[in-house]
Amino acid sequence: MTVHEIFPGPETVHWGHLGAHLEPVIEIDPGEIVTLHSVSGGSSEVPSDPRLTVRPELRAIHRTLAPRPGPHILTGPVYVRGARPGDILRVEILDIALRDDWGFNIMKPGKGALPDDFSEPQLLHLAIDREKLRIRTPWGLDIAARPFFGVMAAAPRAADGSITSVIPGYFGGNIDNKELVAGSVLYLPVSIEGALFSAGDGHASQGDGEVCLTAVETGLTGSFRLDVLSGEALDGPYAETPTHLIAMGFDESLEEAMRAALRAAIRMIVRRSGLTEAEAYSLCSMAADVRITQVVNVKQGAHVMIPKYLLNANRQQEEAIR
Repeated sequence: MTVHEIFPGPETVHWGHLGAHLEPVIEIDPGEIVTLHSVSGGSSEVPSDPRLTVRPELRAIHRTLAPRPGPHILTGPVYVRGARPGDILRVEILDIALRDDWGFNIMKPGKGALPDDFSEPQLLHLAIDREKLRIRTPWGLDIAARPFFGVMAAAPRAADGSITSVIPGYFGGNIDNKELVAGSVLYLPVSIEGALFSAGDGHASQGDGEVCLTAVETGLTGSFRLDVLSGEALDGPYAETPTHLIAMGFDESLEEAMRAALRAAIRMIVRRSGLTEAEAYSLCSMAADVRITQVVNVKQGAHVMIPKYLLNANRQQEEAIR
């Protein structure tokens, strides 16, 4: 199996936007593996501490490019041969590794879940122990690293033009779902030929909500197997882990995002189990978990965690009856 590798640099990243107009960095066949290395942070967010390493490729990106209009530096895009509008891009996350020995966290007045509670901006730098998977806060607390990419996206429809990297949508994008670690799978609608997959916004750790605006932003290395599924239309992204299916919803209203995620969960359960919509709704109330994904990306996110055993149990019961 061929494994392709893309390192970040001015020619292999796009800063702050997604779009069908972007030229692919590489073309791969369905089922092949691509390893994407990422960087994070603008020039004002790099640490001055000489004990922390700022990669030369990040400085080269700062010298050459500018954020337009979002803050996320995204590696890619990757053109997947055979992917056509109406298909599904299956993104299997094989591995995610911490790439840098530092991360940062930003708080800004007027932003985040409490926009009026803090009048002064704050920039924190955090040391990362990549071997021990630990993060050291400025006040001396160690927290566990659980790295994931905040942004994983296919290109939006050509008619939608260039879209900020901040706002998630039907194409994926700035999902900021901390469940999408190594071992999970993300499914994205294909809107243009080749899909044009990009990833970035590396997080060493994040809590549900990402409440102050950012997580522990850092550079990551991710290995993805990209495949194409045909014959099943998809309105928006969903994911699975070894134990759960994850339905997602996005809206400027958190309440509406929750409703969208719940309706997606009901449809998912009906398709996979044969239950009625009313039964699936009840099952969500009995055994699924509705969670806040993030509340800071203009369109806020909610997701529903559906235990797979519920659907497997239903199929096993049907087979026993037959």
